[in-house]
Amino acid sequence: MSAAGHSITKEAPYYYVPADSAHPVRASVSLLVMMLGATAWVNDYSTGKWAVYAGLISLLVVLYFWFADAIRESQNGLNSKRVDLSYRWSMSWFIFSEVMFFAAFFGALWYIRVVTTPWLGDLDHKMLLWPEFSAVWPNMGPAGIIENFEVMGPFWLPTINTALLLTSGVTLTFAHHALRANHRRSTVLWLIATVLLGFIFAGVQAYEYVYAYSALNLRFDSGAFGSLFYMLTGFHGFHVILGAIMLTVILIRVAKGHFTADNHFGFEGAAWYWHFVDVVWLGLYLFVYWF
Repeated sequence: MSAAGHSITKEAPYYYVPADSAHPVRASVSLLVMMLGATAWVNDYSTGKWAVYAGLISLLVVLYFWFADAIRESQNGLNSKRVDLSYRWSMSWFIFSEVMFFAAFFGALWYIRVVTTPWLGDLDHKMLLWPEFSAVWPNMGPAGIIENFEVMGPFWLPTINTALLLTSGVTLTFAHHALRANHRRSTVLWLIATVLLGFIFAGVQAYEYVYAYSALNLRFDSGAFGSLFYMLTGFHGFHVILGAIMLTVILIRVAKGHFTADNHFGFEGAAWYWHFVDVVWLGLYLFVYWF
């Protein structure tokens, strides 16, 4: 069934079955090349990083054409209510998988702070395993192995970033309301503000990393705190960049008139993802920078 030969309204009671696609296979091969390249890279093979770059570029090209096909299907009226529902469930489960991803790192942070550190500071374990251990958080680890470092407090860079991200959530909500009211110009303007705030957040976080590394000597190998700090904030920063790219694509589609007041799940899916990123940052701001 091709888009050119059929015109199916959104109220169609059945699924549109697309033609066979090579996109999943191509994406899998690209990811395989990336993983093999990363393995070689960390083992000091000079060709490893080029394999990572090649796999990444290949994956981006595949995703571009894959999503272009999905957008074309939507614009040709091939998405019924059931297809729309399947998209919503798919996005919901994807966000749930991201929740579990961050829950693992938040769980590691909690376990080290609340369980492991006091356990090692217990008198019996201290005498048996680590006589010089001091049950404080963050812990500097064995003397001579981890260089002294300072932690990154909430003022002022993390607080500025919190304000930026929360404001972006507000501007995105305004954009959604404008879209539902069929005010395309206002939708575009609020989306531009949201995307700019997202990329500014990423820039401020990059500056924060430079400051933490140079002024505080806080590095990835600064014990459990350093590792978890960069893993949590780094992966969150990656999600912010990914979300900002998604919203940029949605911005282009809104400007082209791809969405209507009652049919705009592409916008909604990106908005769900962005609000999820906001909520994760609030957890980071509280449990990494404050407590």
